[in-house]
Amino acid sequence: MLVPIFTLKLNHKINPRMVTVGKYDGIHPCLTAATQAGKVFIHNPHTRNQRISAHRLVQSSQDSDVSLLNINQNVTCLTAGVLDPQLGYDSLVLGTQTNLLAYDVHNNSDLFYKEIADGANAVVLGNLGDIASPIALIGGNCALQGFDCRGNDIFWTVTGDNVRSLALCDFDSDGKKELLVGSEDFDIRVFKEDEIVAEMTETETVTAMCPMYTSRFGYALSNGTVGVYDRTSRYWRIKSKNLAMSIHAFDLNSDGVCELITGWSNGKIDARSDRTGEVIFKDNFSSAVAGVVEGDYRMDGKTQLICCSIDGEVRGYLPSSQESAGSLMDTSVEQELVRELSQKKQNLLLELKNYQENSKQAETRVQISESDGHMGVIPANTQLQTALSVSLGSDTQAAHVELSITTSNDTIIRAVLIFAEGIFEGESHVVHPSAQHLTGRIRVPISPPKDVPVDLHIKAFVGYKSSVQFHVFELTRQLPRFSMYVLSNPASSPEPSSYVNFTTNERAQRVVLWLNQNFLLPEDTEIQSAPFQISFTSLRDGGPLLISMKPSGELSIRTDDMDLAGDIIQSLAAFLAIEDLSVEADFPKYFEQLRNVLVQVDESHSVHQKMTADMAEQSNLIRSMLVQAEDARLMRDMKNMKKRYAELYDLNKDLINRYKIRCNNHTELLNNLKCVNQAIQRAGRLRTGKHKVQVITSCRDAIRSNNINALFRIMRVGATPS
Repeated sequence: MLVPIFTLKLNHKINPRMVTVGKYDGIHPCLTAATQAGKVFIHNPHTRNQRISAHRLVQSSQDSDVSLLNINQNVTCLTAGVLDPQLGYDSLVLGTQTNLLAYDVHNNSDLFYKEIADGANAVVLGNLGDIASPIALIGGNCALQGFDCRGNDIFWTVTGDNVRSLALCDFDSDGKKELLVGSEDFDIRVFKEDEIVAEMTETETVTAMCPMYTSRFGYALSNGTVGVYDRTSRYWRIKSKNLAMSIHAFDLNSDGVCELITGWSNGKIDARSDRTGEVIFKDNFSSAVAGVVEGDYRMDGKTQLICCSIDGEVRGYLPSSQESAGSLMDTSVEQELVRELSQKKQNLLLELKNYQENSKQAETRVQISESDGHMGVIPANTQLQTALSVSLGSDTQAAHVELSITTSNDTIIRAVLIFAEGIFEGESHVVHPSAQHLTGRIRVPISPPKDVPVDLHIKAFVGYKSSVQFHVFELTRQLPRFSMYVLSNPASSPEPSSYVNFTTNERAQRVVLWLNQNFLLPEDTEIQSAPFQISFTSLRDGGPLLISMKPSGELSIRTDDMDLAGDIIQSLAAFLAIEDLSVEADFPKYFEQLRNVLVQVDESHSVHQKMTADMAEQSNLIRSMLVQAEDARLMRDMKNMKKRYAELYDLNKDLINRYKIRCNNHTELLNNLKCVNQAIQRAGRLRTGKHKVQVITSCRDAIRSNNINALFRIMRVGATPS
């Protein structure tokens, strides 16, 4: 249980997910948050009325405990922690769409100020892997960067999409921290320094993550889902109609294990068991929760849980001792428990009534002949069978995978509920035929948007047409990873110009086994041992896919879809347990598009530099013009004053127009940089292990040196180890 111990009302609006606590003098914890006005406030109630210089930090006139840090840009992320161990206190790290600032609050000075081309959407501070010094890790436009206390860029890699959340966690329990990356492509990726060691696919954008206990971590999605993973295994998850604004791990019942604290968009705070997701504490704010942090804010040696709302309300909670936890349960929790027990009672009474009704119907059925109808009891040998097949669609329906559910006798299926992550809207799908169309078979069209294996959890109501009560069958069927590809005739479609080639020592039978497990092949399909060639057509875009193997062990994957080639390589390498795989690849159409994007990036950089110089020149001209206008006003030279102010108006208007052009240019640059980063990521996914890391690192070096020919050579044949 948590006991509320203090409440503050700060006169500042707080941006969601931008709250932290830092000890900027090494002793006193200060609540720090970004405001909606492009400022950061630092609340320090421990040293009142201190003199603060005017470099960046200024005292707020509204509250003597609050100091304001003027950023003059929208803050996109912030955190506090030890960046320079020699200082002995925390630093504040702030990110915007274009810059990163590491700030020494105690001395009111910058540690470093860096321009970040890929922007900063998320930031975390700490030690990563074998990197000795703490680093500030920034997640931006499909890229990850790490800076030390002097602003040196000591870490860089790419990820699949725009980064939305970061966390450091000892994922593999080796005593060293790994980097958890949540992105807009619904994936959670785990980086052991610059190598991906695990990937988990979720159903929406991953907006927040927090380390909990050893390899366990919590996560939140943009659709209101929160849950807990232990490595790649998900313990539990719940979904709410409200959005999870902030999550934090905190031991509220003093049992040595952290619970997951969630702050919601409706102002609710709840704490859930790390193993079951059961709510064990809750409270409410009058507005949405902006952040949940912890710190010894009262300086009494006890760590408090600190929750902030977007309206500036701050509450501190203290965990109760195990002895007093039972007596401190508040009335709302007791009422919730009574409500839950009452609901269970109603469910059990309803279930008992159903059993009684079923027993009566069984007795009635014994008395009437078989021809009179069926009252509800189905034969004991009734089975529910499922089958997956590929449907090429029709004029009214697109091509899809078809799930067929049938009974083994003359019973009918009254309704089917299918639960599957990432396929159906709301993650579930119900088929409820009308009374006139009841049969023993139901067909359900399925169109997975991504090539990931999915478990279909099926519940079916089975009985007779005259049944009042139905039996529920539950079963699970896995949808293969590449189910959206149909077997085709190689001669019926042109051979793709793009390919990936590599050699393996594995037997052809192992590759055939992988094909059978990951594709929906017809039962009569026979694949001989090497050499063999098998052709597929995508149900999404009609693109061809050819997989062939020679007796020498050389495998060839031909497709114009680089993402598909990478997915196949990763799946095949995992199945065959290939740790380090180097390939030769060529995607001429995609590489030509990338070459054009790189030209646009150079042009955008040139335009950006020219416009920045022009705007600086115009700003100086405006300053001079303003002085001349004011001089004319003081000298009562109204004619020249009006002339200067008219010129000033025109210059300012031109400056605003140039700024809009510069913003559009920056947006275009970000989109092009995203394409470049994704291209590097795709080139890396064609390899595994050390070869993947070498390709990503070498690609970045080639871009830094503007060696475009070397970039494409690396993407084609890999990188030469340094």
